[in-house]
Amino acid sequence: MYVTIVEVQVVADRLDEFLEACRLNHEASVQEPGNKRFDILQSAEDPAHFVLYEAYADEACAKAHKETAHSLKWRETVADWMAEPRKGRPFVGQHPA
Repeated sequence: MYVTIVEVQVVADRLDEFLEACRLNHEASVQEPGNKRFDILQSAEDPAHFVLYEAYADEACAKAHKETAHSLKWRETVADWMAEPRKGRPFVGQHPA
């Protein structure tokens, strides 16, 4: 499994719009071939801090996700709502196998 963990710090007055954009992206992403999970997590301590957990069967599926219309739309829509550039880190899932 190929996992990307993306951290996003959102401008505080755009939280509602950000959450809606993420919901739309999530709903489309979980329908993609090879998608295992696509979670949107909001920090309990800092409501403007989010973690996106994106798990795909393999790296090719994860790369294909980045080229989908919904992913490109999400990136364009939320770009100005970020307090700093998003940070994505790749991981190799070990368990579950």
